[in-house]
Amino acid sequence: MKIIVADDSTIVREGLVALLGSRGHEVVAGVSNGDEAVEAAQAATSAGGVDIVIMDIRMPPTHTDEGVRAAVRIKRQNPQVGVMLFSQYAEVRWARTLLDVATSGVGYLLKDRVADVGSFIQSLHQVGTGHVVLDPEVAAALIRAPRSSSNTLDLLTARETDVLRLMAEGRSNAAIAQSLFLSNGSVEKYVTALFAKLGLQMTPHDHRRVLAVLQYLSS
Repeated sequence: MKIIVADDSTIVREGLVALLGSRGHEVVAGVSNGDEAVEAAQAATSAGGVDIVIMDIRMPPTHTDEGVRAAVRIKRQNPQVGVMLFSQYAEVRWARTLLDVATSGVGYLLKDRVADVGSFIQSLHQVGTGHVVLDPEVAAALIRAPRSSSNTLDLLTARETDVLRLMAEGRSNAAIAQSLFLSNGSVEKYVTALFAKLGLQMTPHDHRRVLAVLQYLSS
């Protein structure tokens, strides 16, 4: 993969560059703030492409949400480029901001919870190929956070909402059936019904499950 690393910590940035290079990936740029990340992504796209940007969140000049704002700009300018937020902090508002502008090729991992290099590289591959990857702590925070009372999810029945909640936890239809004491066929009917209510039509790649979960998490 071709990768951009954006982190104001020289140790973290250079460490990631060395790690990724040792695994056969090409780091096309290492930068220290959001504006540089946006510029590097645009330049790399024009020069032959970049697969993913690994983005710290709290960077200069204000050390607040520069990385999130840069990630949004990158996804709007080049939707095909994956963006992985890589931070010490699990913040619902940051996850929702990113999910509001992109339903594919985005991720949010926590630095102190990445203990296995192989899994980290696999997560980068997933985001770089259009998938969504969320650290379990981030996903749990999104699930626990209050949801707006005025949205499409209000159309769902209590049982359909239960199914969607468990879907957001990464459970298969069989696992959902076991948890709710339902048959597999009943769960499939609830899933089909909630897809219809959320306006999710069948597509060639059928990403409806991911899109339904994203609606739930970002609402």
